[in-house]
Parts: sequence; structure tokens; C-alpha cells
Amino acid sequence: MSTRESNDELRNEQQFISVLYERLDALREQAEGAVEASIGQVTTVRQARVERDISVAEQSDRLSSLNAVETGLCFGRIDLRPEDEGDEIAGTGPTHHIGRIGMRADDEEHTPLLIDWRAPVARPFYLATGYSPMGLRRRRHITTRGRRVTALHDEIMDLTDTTRTGYEDPDGDAVLLSALNSARTGRMSDIVQTIQAEQDRIIRAPHRGVLVVEGGPGTGKTAVALHRAAYLLYAHREQLARRAVLIVGPNPAFLGYIGEVLPSLGETGVLLATTAELFPGVRATGTDTPAAAEVKGRAAMAEVLAAALRGRQTVPHRATEIAHDGYGTLLLDRAMAEDARWHARETGLPHNLARPHFAFHVIDALTEQLAERIGADPLGDGNLLGADDIAQLGKEIATSREVHAAIEECWPLLTPQRLIADFLADPTGLPDGDAELIRRPQEGTGSTTDGWTDGPWTPADVPLLDEAAELLGADDSAARAAAEAERQDRIAYAQGVLDLSEGSKTYEFEDQESEVLAAHDIIDAERFADRQEAADTRSAAERAAADRTWAFGHIVVDEAQELSAMAWRLLMRRCPSRSLTLVGDPAQTGDAAGCESWQRILAPYVGERWRLARLGVNYRTPVEIMEVAAEVRRTADPLFEPPKSVRSTGRAPVVRTVEPADLVRTAAALTEAPELAHPEEGRIAVLAPATLLPALAAGLPHASWGPAPDLTRPVVLLSARQAKGLEFDTVVVVDPDGIRTASPRGTNDLYVALTRATQRLGIVRT
Repeated sequence: MSTRESNDELRNEQQFISVLYERLDALREQAEGAVEASIGQVTTVRQARVERDISVAEQSDRLSSLNAVETGLCFGRIDLRPEDEGDEIAGTGPTHHIGRIGMRADDEEHTPLLIDWRAPVARPFYLATGYSPMGLRRRRHITTRGRRVTALHDEIMDLTDTTRTGYEDPDGDAVLLSALNSARTGRMSDIVQTIQAEQDRIIRAPHRGVLVVEGGPGTGKTAVALHRAAYLLYAHREQLARRAVLIVGPNPAFLGYIGEVLPSLGETGVLLATTAELFPGVRATGTDTPAAAEVKGRAAMAEVLAAALRGRQTVPHRATEIAHDGYGTLLLDRAMAEDARWHARETGLPHNLARPHFAFHVIDALTEQLAERIGADPLGDGNLLGADDIAQLGKEIATSREVHAAIEECWPLLTPQRLIADFLADPTGLPDGDAELIRRPQEGTGSTTDGWTDGPWTPADVPLLDEAAELLGADDSAARAAAEAERQDRIAYAQGVLDLSEGSKTYEFEDQESEVLAAHDIIDAERFADRQEAADTRSAAERAAADRTWAFGHIVVDEAQELSAMAWRLLMRRCPSRSLTLVGDPAQTGDAAGCESWQRILAPYVGERWRLARLGVNYRTPVEIMEVAAEVRRTADPLFEPPKSVRSTGRAPVVRTVEPADLVRTAAALTEAPELAHPEEGRIAVLAPATLLPALAAGLPHASWGPAPDLTRPVVLLSARQAKGLEFDTVVVVDPDGIRTASPRGTNDLYVALTRATQRLGIVRT
């Protein structure tokens, strides 16, 4: 292959890429024009306004997707073998370009220009090998910068094909290694161009059921999970776009880190959240000690809360006196209250929904008491009061403030916030030691629009609030009544409009049946009114974020081993179909409330009906760093074997041993040491015990740190727990012994800290 012919290959690819971007620009212009036209539409008809708003929302989402795939729009090409005709090979075979989205030409045939990476025809791009070419003659990786083609890498799949382009990659790993060695930006990038065969099989695994993806540091678990979400949205668009996909991460920093991956794959309708963000109206800004979080996370807390709620369904020890105008004092005694409580509990309804049943029985009993007092037989058989009179007495009692106060005392109407705040102030049902760990005295307790609150909630409180919401239920009868009343008003208004239409008929030919259809002939008032109701133009993800009872079509949980038993109860309520992808590594479990066994996590919900897939190749951590990290992990598990690293940098970790007083100074100096110099635009992380972070922040004033640090900054300061799921070009681990002893699972935290680097590792120890 001559240089000229090689240049022709590059030129041809550049021309094709230019055509793709011209088409992308045209599609953007169409979407922008549709949005502007819809926004500019002026109408006084409500139905037209609804249609306009829906059009704006749909076209805006499409425009966002088109804008997000600008970088690396097309990254590959597969050349298929020509079909056999007898004993001869005819032609050169079809060619398909692979990209982030599918795209067709603007011609009569709508010719495919670009194949979506998730389409079945694109799968050989990820799975084909020389041993099993899957019908391919050649696989090409196309590297671009902006809209310019910068490199081609060809892999020959059919060894009988003697055609060469000059861009053959002898080992086929150049693109993968280039991606692994590239400088980090503080934001996770997709791996759509370099998905490996073991990863592809997981990404395209069946939608239904629970899939657990286990793998050590750097095996690409998170990337696989995100690409699986994108694939499922492609393969099951109608179902999942309607129900939405939830991505659960361990902390806000992690969610910021992965936030650009799915948009870059053309998917913008996904909700990213931590479990602490899954109770609408509550911001969990407080903190718990690890021991307190562990207590709150136990599965037994579900029964403890249920018992605490039953304790709020009380009966008076002595008869409660209730003043009643004109007839003296009524008495609500223990037997009467116990009977009402029994009937309310027998309904099986949540607390707040069972409350009307309790109230009805109390009111009926007090009505009977009052009727007997004034000499009436409750049956109304020839006595002073008839049935209508007794019914009137019942209405008077039902509207009595004093009666309602007595009912509230025995069976109070509660919010989840009120129940949990009261429970934490007096944690009954727990051993004394555990109760003291989670006790939170109420100071300045007050009510808000969200219910009863008392100081900042913690992430471990959110599953308790969710459990409380399930136990209490929501009495939405008033809201439903108001909505129905509003609907009846619309129906009445619609009927008036139809009546006017009927009245405007021409009766010129009264003796003939009119063949002209009027509005009332094709639609009735009820349907007409329903069509005028304003549509909710929020995306499914936006609606799901505001609805605690939303059932997601699929949930992806990253760092799943960190979640407590109570957090799992919360998530399983959000996914009754049990369609989940769980990603994690038991060896990295750091949270005291976390669980190191998938069986223990899943058995209460799906029994044995779940699948396990393991990733065993470490693409992130060089061999030299992984050896150090593995030795740390073996102190807790002597038989531990780490994932196999695919790279070696030839640089051993840099270790400094200093006095405790010199930790901060040495760490600051090491971030600028020549041995750890990070590449231009790369990122460096300083990882340390949480108690040491303030001092390090003073010594590294240019570093970003805090609950949600800016990971795009050149230097970032994190605790080991915050670093979960993240990666940096260079990592400096400060006071490893302090990390190890900071929590019961500190060895796992140190293992995590030591495996965040893609290139260089420094250690400052005492």
C-alpha cells in the first residue's frame, strides 16, 4: 500500500465524516425550527396549547440529544465479507459505519448513513476476532478531534483477504491503550469506541430480572452499567422511556463525574440520584457517625418503626371527657377506643388511611351514648328520637372540635417527618446502646410544608422516612375530591359550549334531516372536557424525581455493596418489576451498613432468581500499583486475588515516610514532585482520612474539596470514601494507617484509595 493510497483512505473517511456532520447540522436546524415555530404559535384554544407544549418538549429533547453526540459522532467501520457465488467471491461486501446514534440520509430511500452502536448489525464491531470473525473482512477504528479525522486503525479479520490500507494495527490494541493512557478530565468518558467482548455481553444481557456485575477496581463496572442503561433504552424504548431509568450512585461527586456519559450516547431522559435524594422534599445534608448509620441501616429497623407507629395508636387509661353543648359530657372510655382501634387495624390499611375507620367507630359509639342519654333507642322504634334525629346527632358529634381532638390524641394524623423525628428523639424498641447512638433530641421542632422536621436529615434517615411513608400511607381523598370537582366544572363548561353549537344550527330545511355533523354529534361533553385538560410536558425522569411512589422501568445501582438493608427496601419499592443491574465489588465495601454478600442482599426480594457476571480485567490500574493495593487487601483476606492489569508503566509507587507533623507539608510537596508530574490537562487527587482534610486544604489552597468538590480542577482533595468509583492520573494517599483505622472496614477503604490512579501513585505515611 503506497502513501498516496493511504492518504486516499484517510481522505475518503474525512469526506464521509463531513457528510455525517452536515446531516447532523440539518437535523439540528429542523429541531430548532420546530421548537421556535411551536413557541411562536399563538392560540387561545387550550387543546392547541397542549399540543404546542408537547411539541416543544419533544423537539427540545431531540435537540439536546443531537447536541450531545457532537464529539466522536462516528468512531468505527465494519467491512463485511462478500457473499459466496459458487466457488468464487463476488464484490467487496457491504460496509457499515458505526456511531453514537443512527442516522439516515435525506433521500427517498432514507439510506442508512450511520449505524447506532447498539443495533444488532453493529455487534461484530465489539465481538469479532480473527478466530471468530463473525462475517467481517475488516474492522476499522476512526479517531477524530472535533470534526477532523486524525487516525485510522484497521484490524484484518479475514486472513485470506490480501488488501491492505497502510493503517493496519498489528496487535489491535492501539485504540484501547490510547484511551487508557489519555489524561483524565475530571469527567468520566464513554467507552463506546473500546467496549471489550466480556463487557459487550453484559451490556446486551436480557432486560428482565436482576443482573449483578461484580469486578475489582478498574474493570469498567461503572462504564458497563451506564452503557447497559443506554442499550436498554435503545432496545426497549417505548417501555423504558415511559417509566424512566434510575441510576443510583454512592455520592454527589460520583454523579457529577458520570453525568456526561449517557448524554454523549444520545440518552438524556435518565434520572441520576443517590438514595439520599429519593424522598421528594427532603434534603439530607446532615451527617451520622458510621455506627449510627449502621444501626439505622439494619433490616430490623423496619419492624422497630412499625412497632413505634403501633405505639402511636393509643387508648386512654382513663375515660376521656368530651364536652358537648346541651347534653353534658361524653366519655370515650378504654373499651370503646380499643374496639375502634381493632376495627381500624383489621382493615389492613396504612395508618393514615385507617384513621377514618377509627374515627367512624368512635363517632358511632359516642352517638349511641348520647342517644341513650336522652332516652332514645338507637333503632328508633317508637322512642323520643327517630332514625333521622339520631343521624343528626351523629353529624353534630362528627363536626365537634372536641371529638376530633380526642380522636387525634388516640390516632394522630402523621407525616413521615413527624414520625421519624419523634422516633429519633426517643428511639424505643432498640437496645440502650443502639438507641443512644441514633438519639437526636428535638430542638426547635416546627412544622413545614413538608411536614414535621427537626434539623437536617442525614442520608441514613431517608430510608427510614420512606419506610414511614409506606407505614402511614397518604390520605389523598381531599385532593381527589377537589380534582373531581374541577373536572365536573370543565364538563359543565364543555356542555355549555356544545349547547351553543347546537343552538347555532340552521333550520332552513326543517323538514329534512340535516347531513351536516355538528360538534355534539361527534363528541360528548365529558370527552370534550378531558381533551382540554393541560398536559404534563415534563419528562418521565422529571416526573419520577418528584413522585415517591414512581415505579421505574429499570434501576442501575453502582457501588451496590455500600447500600444498607433499609436502603434496599427503598429501592425495591421503586422497581416492583425487579428489573435491576447491580454493580459492585464486595472487596471494596467500606460502609459499616453495607453488605458483602449478594445473596444476603437479594434473597428477601428475588430468592435465587438473579444472575452474576464477573469482570476480571483491570483496564485502569497499572501492574506496579495493583501489586501494592493487593498486598493491603490480603491483610484482611489472605486468599485475595486482584483483577489482572493490562498495562505496566514501569513506575513504582513513590513512598515518603515522615513524622506526623510533616504529613501535610510532604503531601503538598509531593503533588508537584517530578516523580509524580501529571500530564498536561491531567488530574491529581490527594486522598486522606476525613479528619485530616481541613489541614490538607489549608496546605493545598488551590485544591477543590468539600461534600461535592469540582473534579475538573487540576488538584482535588477527597476522603477515601468520596473517591469510590473515581479515577485520576495521579493519586497521593496520605496517612494510609489513618485510613485503615478510621472505620471497621478501613482496610477496604485503603484498598479503594490505592486503586484510583491510572498512571502514578504516591504514598505519604508516618
